[in-house]
Amino acid sequence: MFNPRYKITDRLLANIKRINTLVNELNNRRFPHVVLVELEKTARAVSTYASTSIEGNPLPLTEVKKILKSKPAHIRDSEKEVLNYNQALQNLNEKLEKAQVKLSLDLILRIQNQVTEGLLPKFESGKLREKPVVVNDPRTRKVIYLPPDAKDVKTLIENLVEFVNVHRDKIDPLILAGVFHKQIVIIHPFMDGNGRTTRLATKVLLAEMGLNTFNLFSFENYYNKNVTKYFQTVGEFGNYYELTSKIDFTSWLEYFTEGIIDELLRVQKLLPAIGISPETKLQHYHLKILEFIKEKGFIADRDYAKLVDRARATRALDFKKLIELGLISRKGKGKATYYVLKEK
Repeated sequence: MFNPRYKITDRLLANIKRINTLVNELNNRRFPHVVLVELEKTARAVSTYASTSIEGNPLPLTEVKKILKSKPAHIRDSEKEVLNYNQALQNLNEKLEKAQVKLSLDLILRIQNQVTEGLLPKFESGKLREKPVVVNDPRTRKVIYLPPDAKDVKTLIENLVEFVNVHRDKIDPLILAGVFHKQIVIIHPFMDGNGRTTRLATKVLLAEMGLNTFNLFSFENYYNKNVTKYFQTVGEFGNYYELTSKIDFTSWLEYFTEGIIDELLRVQKLLPAIGISPETKLQHYHLKILEFIKEKGFIADRDYAKLVDRARATRALDFKKLIELGLISRKGKGKATYYVLKEK
C-alpha cells in the first residue's frame, strides 16, 4: 500500500487556508455567465500553452491562441500537441460538469491517449510503458533519474489511485492532489506524455473534489514561469528503488499550493477586466435576444427583426456572438433556422 511521507508545516497549513479563502471569495462573487465562458476559454488556452511549453513545445501563447481559433490545414507535431491538450481539457470539463469523471487507472490511460494521439505509435498511446525509461536533465541531457521497472508500473499506479480514493474524506483535497501529482511523475508510467497527463489528471482531481473554481484558472502557468524549479521540486534524482523509502513530499506540497495561490490571485485581478472587455460585453440588443428566448423558448431572425432596427447581416453577427460565447445554440437550417438557450 502506498503511504507517502510529508509534514503539515506552518507554511503548508497557511497555504491551504489561503487557498480555501480565495476559492470561497471567487465562488461567492457573481459574474455574468458570459464572463465565465470567456474566462474558461482563456484559461484553456493558457493551460494548453503552459503545459505543452513545459515539455519543450516552442509555440508562443499568441500562436497557440491562433491555432485553437482556426485549426491549421497542415498540422505539425507542435501544433498537434496543442490541439490534443486543448481537446482533452474540453472533454474533461464537459464530463466533470455532468459528474461523469472519477479518478481511476482507466481515466489516466484515456487522458494519455488523448494528449499523445497521432504523436506516438498506437501501441504506446493509451498504454502503460513496457520498456525501461530514463529521465534526463533538460539542459545537460545527462541521466538524473531512473524510474521504476515497467513490470511494477501498473501496481504502483493502482496503489496510488486506491490511496487517493480511500483518503478522500480524511486528507485535505489539496494534499491528495499534490501527492498524486508528484507520485505519477515519480512512477513515470508512459513512454511519453507523462507531464501533460499528470497535470490534466491533477486538474480533474481538484475539480472532482469540489474545488470548482479550478476550471477558470491554469496552475500549469505557475510551473511554466520557472520550469527548472518545477522539475527540481516535482522530480527526484537517483534510482527509484534506492529512493522510494526516503521520498518526502513536504517541499513539493508547499510549492504546489503556492502555485495555486499565485494563479488564483491572478484570476481574481483578471475577472473585473474580463467583465468589461469588448469581446464579452453584451449590448441591449443582445439582451433582447436572451429575454425573448427565456419568454418564448426560442427566437428566429424574423422575431428579432421586430425587436430591433438592425440590418439582417448585423443581426446575424449578433446571433453569432451569442453562439461563440456559449449562451445560445443554433437549430434548423435555412429559413427554418431558430435559436435556443444553450444547455449548461
